[in-house]
Amino acid sequence: MTAAFTFPGQGSQSVGMGKALADNFPVARALFDEVDAALGEKLTAIIWDGPAETLQLTENAQPALMAVSLAALRVLETEAGFSVGRDAAFVAGHSLGEYSALAAAGSLTVADTARLLRTRGLAMQKAVPVGVGAMAALLGLEYEVAVAVAAEAAQGEVCQAANDNGAGQVVVSGNKAAVDRVVEIARARGAKRAMLLPVSAPFHCKLMQPAAEVMAEALSKVTIHKPVSPLVSNVLASPISDPDEIRRRLVEQVTGTVRWRESIAYMSAQGVTRFFEIGAGKVLSGLVKRIADGAVGIAVGGPADIATAKDALIAATAA
Repeated sequence: MTAAFTFPGQGSQSVGMGKALADNFPVARALFDEVDAALGEKLTAIIWDGPAETLQLTENAQPALMAVSLAALRVLETEAGFSVGRDAAFVAGHSLGEYSALAAAGSLTVADTARLLRTRGLAMQKAVPVGVGAMAALLGLEYEVAVAVAAEAAQGEVCQAANDNGAGQVVVSGNKAAVDRVVEIARARGAKRAMLLPVSAPFHCKLMQPAAEVMAEALSKVTIHKPVSPLVSNVLASPISDPDEIRRRLVEQVTGTVRWRESIAYMSAQGVTRFFEIGAGKVLSGLVKRIADGAVGIAVGGPADIATAKDALIAATAA
């Protein structure tokens, strides 16, 4: 198998996402209904009608993005003959997308995934008082340089790499004053751009430890099955399939770095040439081209993408 299925993270959301899938395919509509039932509310109304400010709330954006990803996958399965276990050498997801990937691979139920992501979103928002933390994007610095800059800026506070997205894109997270310092130091070290991000909390750093504890409790109460395709873990950048390890790594992920560049590089080294980004947006597809020479990213988020994805899967199977 030369294909991997990847699932987007927070930031890819937009009002109206997934609506065309639900309107055109009953299996997509059924998936959205299942998520609404699991949460006991009409999350779909927020996804499709907004307002954007409500959708962007972490507690809504996380289960919403998962719902769109799994709705798109259900359409791929019924209309294009996709099978995760047969066609995906690996599954992977960016931050919350890791939960989508596990649901896609049969490791978690859709209902459990929706509830876990609602819990995760609320816990991450509550972990740090507003204004205490911040995040910044550093563009044009390699990962090792960005890590060194973050360490220099910390000065006894928390400041660490949150996302290694590849192509010289590193996001840092931590205490507000430390992140302010990292922006200035990064500019002095030759970063093309260094800018604060409009986020509500400092994700993927040690300040998120209270949220990690909440997720450890929540994950202890759900059944996790062995995925039908291995999960390339955010915190390891290598594949795992053991349910107990999956549970442990999901907890670590809350405070750990999303090692996306290394994850894509690992899959590419194992022969993956086509990365199907299943869900909203095209962020991950754009990163693939910059990380893995010769690899192709195929974004699948609406009805028009289904035929293209089917052709790409046939090519991947024949490779």
